[in-house]
Parts: sequence; structure tokens; C-alpha cells
Amino acid sequence: MPNTLEAGEGVADITPPLGIELAGFHKPPGKERVITGIRQPCQARALVVRQTRTLAAIVSLDVCGFDAAFSQRVRSRAAKHTGIPTDHIRLTATHTHSAPTLRFFRQWGAVSRPYVDFVEQRSVEAIVAAKQDLAPADCYVGLDRVSGGNFNRTSKVWKTEDTFAEASNDGERWLDTTLHALSFLREKPKRSLVWYHFSAHPVCFADGLAGPDWPGLVAEKMNARDELAPSFLQGHCGDVNPGTSAPWLGDPEKVSEAVYTALHQAVNHSTYVDPKPLRMLRSEVKLPLDIARLKDQLERYREDSSQCTKGEWVDAGFAKDWFESASRWSQRRTAYTAPLAALRLGAVALLFHPAELYSSYGLIIRRDSPFPVTFVVGYSDDFVGYVTDPAAHQANEYAAVVVPKILGLPSFKPEAGRVLAETSIKLLKRLV
Repeated sequence: MPNTLEAGEGVADITPPLGIELAGFHKPPGKERVITGIRQPCQARALVVRQTRTLAAIVSLDVCGFDAAFSQRVRSRAAKHTGIPTDHIRLTATHTHSAPTLRFFRQWGAVSRPYVDFVEQRSVEAIVAAKQDLAPADCYVGLDRVSGGNFNRTSKVWKTEDTFAEASNDGERWLDTTLHALSFLREKPKRSLVWYHFSAHPVCFADGLAGPDWPGLVAEKMNARDELAPSFLQGHCGDVNPGTSAPWLGDPEKVSEAVYTALHQAVNHSTYVDPKPLRMLRSEVKLPLDIARLKDQLERYREDSSQCTKGEWVDAGFAKDWFESASRWSQRRTAYTAPLAALRLGAVALLFHPAELYSSYGLIIRRDSPFPVTFVVGYSDDFVGYVTDPAAHQANEYAAVVVPKILGLPSFKPEAGRVLAETSIKLLKRLV
């Protein structure tokens, strides 16, 4: 049949070695958080889909984040080995805080160059294996709301997606509790495949053991109970922690059970998706940088560095290191050009962006998308840190003013979230 959908999956182990740094929490020099053991293996999981002559690939990596150069290298190498066009390959991080970072973080986890090279090679191997695994598949999509799986960590008051209406915007704090699942049913002996999307930071563990955090526990439960091995796509979790706020980082057993329950329901109450057409588009978004804020920060440090030892400065050593780097930033560079991409599978769209997006913008993109079902997948093909709402800038929240210093970037302007959402929606409309 000329329009038959084929799907394949490849999995490669990317468990980091003992002794290198884990990412995601502040650790000053001399107090680094290094890997002392392995809680669960980390993986590169690749999905390849084909319809007639069109091929596309998605790779989910159990790492904290990676930069655009890493994505470009993997996509270029994988294209040479598989024939899948470079622009049809997407890489995304689960953002686990129990794994290393593959891009620069200031005192939030150092980069191990050998580990970066290792993950690059294994990512390519996963894509190659996924293409070799291609087999006819029927595609299904399901959703369910997760109870007790996430909360908005930035506010005591927030609303959920069931009240997100046409007039709703970023003037309030929101939370998306919906889990979406894409299932690819294949005849035995081929395994059926499950890829799901949910919004919650994987931060339940803060010790020295490496692993995927709560998504790894969800996979264990589904494998044991349903004989399925789900792959995770991170959502808009910039202002979202797992659990119910007690404990603050989430109880891993309770969170994983809540997510698994919804995933099981979504998979078992899904509806068929006509996969025609399969199409992918790539674009860019220019995120405006707040150069005026950068100038102010530099001037305040120059005037009295002794006052720059806490709060938005983290500590004296962090502030000094930031100042030396930020002083070299070209202030003529007023925007960060970030990658965007969108994949269409019939009535389902996946929008890929590189940010830790606040919930309101993920919900805006989903609401205004021309597709009945849209996965808004963060941490993809680069990592730019938080894209917050304007209130976060007004309040000098950690996400708006500290994280840019960690990543070696100026803060984004307050309107950056709106720019990202509007550009994403335009890209999705081009897919129709």
C-alpha cells in the first residue's frame, strides 16, 4: 500500500561513567556533584517513521541539555548513515537533573568532552537502529489528565488547562496536567511503540546516582505491567515541578505512579490517526535579548562587586566568573536565533523548540494550533534556558535573571515568550 505508515525504534545506552559531574543544581568549585553510582541506565531512544518516500526521526536523550552544535553534528552524521534528511531529524532532551549536561553551565554541572562524543555516537547508532527496525504500523493517539503529577512552583495560585479559554493569556500562572501518548501498533514479533508527552521537571533525585529520574520509573512500571517500553518527550515545564509540592522536588514513587496511571489510560483509550500526510518543516525564532538589563548588571558589578554575592548573583565566585564572561558579550547582538521545527502525522503535530517554556505559552500554542492534537516539545535541537512570562522579569525571578547567567546569555526580554508562541503557531499553520 503506497500510503502505509512504517515505524521503527532504536535504543542505545548512554549511561554516564562514574566520577563526572551531574547537572541541574548549583555546586561551586570544590563541591561538585559527581556520579557515585547508577540508579537506572540512561538511554538515547530514536523513533523513525516513513510514509512513501518521506522519512523523519525523533531522538529523546536522557541528559540535562545540549547545544545547537551537538544537534547539528548528530543530525549530519545520522543523515549520512540513513539517508534521512538532516532537517527531518529532531533531537530532544528529557532534562533529567540526574545526568550530565552536554552544553556549558556555569557552576551547574561541567561538560565532559569524552561523554559528549560518546552520546553523539550512540545517538547516531540509535537512529540507524530505528530505521533498520521499520515495519508497518497503525498510529493511535490518546490523552489523560495526570492527578498529583505536577504543580506550578512559581505561584501559590494557578489555573489548569480545562479553564484555558480563547481570552486566556500569560497574565496569570497556569499548569498543564494533560498527558498525550502516540502509539504505533505493529504485528508481532515486532514490538509496538509508545511515545508520550508530559510537562514536569525530572528533579525528584538530587543525590550522586545517575538516571532518567521519574520518567525512568514510569518506563519500569509500564514495561512490567503492560510489556511496553515508553519513550518520553518533555513538555512546557519551565514553571513546573513534579508532584504536589510536598516534597518540593516530588516523591519519585508517587509521581511515577501518577504519570504511569494516566499513560496506561491514554494508551488503552486511544483513537486511530490517519497518518497522511507525513511532513516536517524547520524554521527559526529570533528571541529578543534584554541588553539594557545586561548593561545594568555589568554596571552594578563594576560599581560595587561586594554587593553582588547572593540572590541573582548566586555567590561571589559565581558573580565574578559571570562578569568576566559577560563583559565580552557583543552588545550589538540583540537577539538569539533559536531553532524551531514541526512534524505532521495526519491530524497530530509535534512542535519542537529549545526552551524551558512557562506553561502559559505551551497552552497558547496548543490552543491556537490548527491541529486537533499538538505536542509542544521543549529542550529540542538546542538549549536556551527559561522563556518566562513578563511577571517573572518584573519580579526578578530565578528563571528570568539567574539562569541566563548560568548559560552564558543575557536575559531575554519580557516579550520573548509571546514571540516564541506566535512564531511556533505560524510554523504549525504552514504545515496545514
